[in-house]
Amino acid sequence: MIVLVINAGSSSLKFQLYEMREESVLAKGKVERIGMDSAILTYEPEGKPEIREVSEILEHTTAIKRVLAMLVHPQHGVLESAAQIDAVGHRVVHGGESFSSSVLVDDEVKREIKRLFDLAPLHNPAHMLGIQAVEANMPGKPQAVVFDTAFHQTMPEMSYLYPIPMVLYRKHKVRRYGFHGTSHAYVSERAAAVLGRPLAELKLITCHIGNGASCTAIRDGRSFDTTMGMTPLEGLMMGTRSGDIDPAIVPFTMDKEDLTLSEVNSMLNKHSGLMAISGLSSDMREITQAMESGDRSAALAFQMYEYRLRKYIGAYAAAMNGLDAIVFTAGVGENSAALRAAVCRNLTFLGVELDEEANARRSADERIITAAGSRVQVLVIPTNEELVIARDTYRLILDRNHVE
Repeated sequence: MIVLVINAGSSSLKFQLYEMREESVLAKGKVERIGMDSAILTYEPEGKPEIREVSEILEHTTAIKRVLAMLVHPQHGVLESAAQIDAVGHRVVHGGESFSSSVLVDDEVKREIKRLFDLAPLHNPAHMLGIQAVEANMPGKPQAVVFDTAFHQTMPEMSYLYPIPMVLYRKHKVRRYGFHGTSHAYVSERAAAVLGRPLAELKLITCHIGNGASCTAIRDGRSFDTTMGMTPLEGLMMGTRSGDIDPAIVPFTMDKEDLTLSEVNSMLNKHSGLMAISGLSSDMREITQAMESGDRSAALAFQMYEYRLRKYIGAYAAAMNGLDAIVFTAGVGENSAALRAAVCRNLTFLGVELDEEANARRSADERIITAAGSRVQVLVIPTNEELVIARDTYRLILDRNHVE
């Protein structure tokens, strides 16, 4: 079976094409600057040179059309026909309380995703554009949706409810939802495999640390608590997001700086975090380089970032009354040895003993970076959210065919 995985943003679209028998990637790429006459299509067929085209792509339907044309191109393609694609899987950020697992797309599912636009106004509308673009280009092709929030639907009420009037939850579903669920689920399963222990017996803290960042406490194989909340703004300090702040800062700042709600929302989501404190960049690589060159603001940004991450790890160890392993994943988590080292050196009270050489080693492999005697293991596990989406889509199609 061949599955096309789509991650549609408001002005971008990422894709990977999988052959599911071997779970091999046949091709991948992205379309950037959708809506402009200088849109960029990057296409990487397996075993062939990367291709980059600049052209006018004004909406997602055209973007999908261009992607399909590349996949069947006489010279660069990996398929003879788009009809060889058996199904399409989509990443959808917010499933609210409606979806606790991945589902096949039908009219009711599309209506529910639209109903959730208010909870994820920057993401869900774009994902719907991706679904509609596939419908326009591949009518009748089965599609599946995999939700970032679904993995966290196992959280208990004490974890997901906020201490605010319950009427806000009952009327508007104001609660913690959590995100990066496909990543947290994937790396927790892989961590259990690397450790050679059943996932259901482990207490894990998975740290998905990229430009957006979240930690999840996983107990008995289920999400017990997670740092992101009703939106991806809560929790850790991130590249451009503030993470946790005193909520009174919002009305205070609006009053003192004469800001609109939209402006303060933009400030907290796009102009805070590493970018705000360093005054330099939201990229941890640039922050680390500047810090090592003596830049005080970069050093402060790094210290705040590490400190807030470490606080949550300590809190989640207490919440689960124990900890077996910490997992680092995503762009920063997988690649910043400096951040991992700083966190681990300050968790010795938990019994973390870092293997400095293993941590410093550049590798794309799954690995343990703690010493043999460490009571709490620390692992680096490269995430693969696209593979999770492909697997769920494959499983749903097989289940549907079995029922039929």
